[in-house]
Amino acid sequence: MAIDWQPSASIETLRERARLIANVRAFFAKRDVLEVETPVLGQRGSTDVHLVSLHTLARTGRGQRRLWLQTSPEFHMKRLLAAGSGPIFQLAKSFRDGEVGSRHNIEFTMLEWYRPQFTLAKLIDETATLVMSLLPSFPGPVAYYRYRELFHTHLEVDPFTTSLEKLRMLAAERAQMAAKTLAEEGRDTCLDLLMSVVIEPQLGQSELSVVTDYPTSQAALARRHQDADGEWVASRFELYLNGIELANGYHELTDAEEQRARFTADNAERRRLGLPEVDMDERLLAALEHGMPEGAGVALGIDRLIQLALGKARLEDVLSFATPRC
Repeated sequence: MAIDWQPSASIETLRERARLIANVRAFFAKRDVLEVETPVLGQRGSTDVHLVSLHTLARTGRGQRRLWLQTSPEFHMKRLLAAGSGPIFQLAKSFRDGEVGSRHNIEFTMLEWYRPQFTLAKLIDETATLVMSLLPSFPGPVAYYRYRELFHTHLEVDPFTTSLEKLRMLAAERAQMAAKTLAEEGRDTCLDLLMSVVIEPQLGQSELSVVTDYPTSQAALARRHQDADGEWVASRFELYLNGIELANGYHELTDAEEQRARFTADNAERRRLGLPEVDMDERLLAALEHGMPEGAGVALGIDRLIQLALGKARLEDVLSFATPRC
């Protein structure tokens, strides 16, 4: 039987990928942002209910122990920030189980950077500048949308006040699913489904679309603030182009006790959903207690951005060996 040993991407595409990544490094070098490398393996995984971490067993000198392949370099990079690194960036191999498709691969490259003393608005500007520098043929403007505004415009519902029952019915209808499939799902699952099926395809079609003011339940590792309507919302943004989410940024949470409470809440939700619990990262919490500088950080899917820059149909078209061929 013939074995498919060929790379997923053409050699010419890989040359173009290398050129674009060199441009990314030049972008940060010009701004005096330090490139760092952090471990792919960590002693803790992600408690995020929407992520599935991969792990392995390793002999560490103290017997066998479980080590996690990191879903992003975030925790290690925040420990560097607390140690006094200043502004940093990384092109990091990251891993998320079960994510394979036209926009996903189990192993992928995350571009992540942190800017002490930056406001979220300033980081949004820098993120848009980077994206536009890699897409010189895309002249579109940057447009800003509030999460609530998008649900009013595209679905005529309020994501903060509409009943869960109505959101379940609407999500089932728009995603063409049986209503019973969502009967036990929570508010955020329904909102995420409506966002991905109805709203996201409309974003970034002739512009870079920036979405802000997400519900506080979707704050993850971001701070919270009150919006113009007096609603508490997450201090985060997402950036879209051609209906594809490219970046997710936060005004970073620096309070160790609040972070511990969120890890605890994640695991409570995992228990409710029948998912395995993940031990919280005590080293990150210790770094936050020591003191991480105020600022903002963002994670950008560099494979997706390269896919858009080169006009490729699938993510695997810009990877040397996508998961099915690794």
